[in-house]
Parts: sequence; C-alpha cells; structure tokens
Amino acid sequence: MQPKIGKLVLIGAGNVGSAVLNSLMQLNVVNEIVVIDYNKDKALGEVLDASHTTAFVYSSNVVVRVGDYSDCADAQIIIMTAGPSIKPGDKRDRMVLLDKNVTVMCETMEKITSYTREAIIINVSNPLDILTYVAQTKFDYPKEKLFGTGTLLDTARFNRMIADICHVDAKNVTGFVLGEHGTTSFVPWNTVNIVGVPFEEFKTQFSLTENINKEKILNDIKEAGMDILQLKGYTSSGIALSVCRLVDAIIHNEHCVLPVSILLNGQYGIHDVSLSLPCVITSGGIERVLELPLDENGKKDLQICVDKLKNIIKDLNL
Repeated sequence: MQPKIGKLVLIGAGNVGSAVLNSLMQLNVVNEIVVIDYNKDKALGEVLDASHTTAFVYSSNVVVRVGDYSDCADAQIIIMTAGPSIKPGDKRDRMVLLDKNVTVMCETMEKITSYTREAIIINVSNPLDILTYVAQTKFDYPKEKLFGTGTLLDTARFNRMIADICHVDAKNVTGFVLGEHGTTSFVPWNTVNIVGVPFEEFKTQFSLTENINKEKILNDIKEAGMDILQLKGYTSSGIALSVCRLVDAIIHNEHCVLPVSILLNGQYGIHDVSLSLPCVITSGGIERVLELPLDENGKKDLQICVDKLKNIIKDLNL
C-alpha cells in the first residue's frame, strides 16, 4: 500500500500556495490537507475548487478543508507559502520582500510553535534563505525539521538546461545549484556529470559544436524566475512540484539527496547562516548535510554567498 501521512497544513493560498495545493492533491500521499490564509474567502475558494477534483476516477479521496493554526498540533508536515511575492515591474531581486516577509515569518512561527515543534516545516516564502534562518534561529525549532526549498528549483532548471544542450533525459544529469536562492547562487562545475561523464567531456561525448557557456547558463538560472514572472505575472508550477518532491521524499523516507536551505553548523567551516547544500531527506527531515568537494572557484563562490547573506542577517538586528 502507498505510504501516507495523516495531515499536512498549507499556510498561504496565493498563487504559489494554490499551485502547491493542486499538485499535492494529485500526489496521493496525504489523507488530509488543511489550508490556512488570512483571507478566509480565498482559502475557501481554493479548497472548494480543489475538493471537486476528488470525484474523478484517478484522483485521490483526500480531505481538503480550511482550518486555523490549531491544526498544526497534529500535522506531520507544514508548508509555509505566506507573504507577498514579487510582482511584474518590481526590482528583480527577492530581497525587496525582506522587511514585510520577515514580519510575516515571525508572526507565523509564533503561531506554529504555540502548537507544535514536531512537524516538519518546509519554507517556500522569499527571500528564502533569510526567512529560513529567521525561523530556525529566532524560534529554536529542531534544525532537522525546518528547511527551505532553497535551490531545489534552481537545480531542476540547471539540469533541464544541460539536458537540452546534450540531448539527454534531464534525470540523467547530476548537478547542483548551491548557496543562495538568489543572485549569489553558484554551480560547482567540477561535480557536474551525466551518468558519470564529467562536465569537461560533454563536448566530445555528446558531439557538441561548441563549449557550454557556464556564465550564460548560471545567469539564465538566476533570471528564470523573474523572466517567468514578467511573462505570466507569477511563478507557480516549478516551485509547486519542488514542494511535492520534498513531501514525497519525507513520506516515503527516501534518503534521497536534494539541495535545500538549512542552517549551517560547521559545513565548510561556516556557521550561523542558512543556504542550500545537498541534504539527505528522510521521514525525520534532514538526516545529513553533504559537503561536495568544491574546487577553488566553488569555494570562492560559496564565500561570496555567505558574505552577502551574513551582511543581510547582521542588518536585521535579530
């Protein structure tokens, strides 16, 4: 029988939250989904719309309803998508959301922690790494049970781009985007491969007519979310499936390795900052954080990311 959890709480019913809800409905691994939003009419509308899909043959008979923070008490997973998002015409930097969403995160975590410290919390709200840091440190939540989606979507975009260039299935590409989910993210190119074929041999092995432009690919990854935002007004599909990938990994105790934003505790000699590194995901959350063998360029890129995030954290005066 397919493993399932009893209850998942989804906080936020905006564009991202509603996309996450609809994707979760098709995942068939949750018995009950509770939606919380300050706009109760919006939450109810999303719940009603989603609930009607359960009548179709291939849909799961999941219970979906509007709730409140008391529902967190017996939830196994809590997904945080609340807070304003970047809109078309805004500066192309997630940090513009910092002040408002730090407040939202603090208010939300106060409510969550009044009911539970047992649920696994997945943060999706931006600026991702700073909000994950605030939630982890200000509320002393168990570190293995709270993390952000981080560069999981960036990594999916990277693998898709490399696959398109080399004409292979994206699932055969092994590569990570690490660091900040933002302008200082980076690719440790020395670890990128396709079924064991190292990056340096891609041109020969896959009969490419020219070398892969690393800078262009990384820039395209960093700008992808903003490009989608300008074209359709918001991003939703990619991040929704990223959340579902994590939920599935937790429920099935997969021990899979995915890049998520976690509070560093000595990895690469770094402390007191949250950013994305490859992590082993289990039913208990983060079982292990892996340190890839970074070359000198990777080490420099990581330090640039750390310096930026630490300066922002310092200015917050938490």
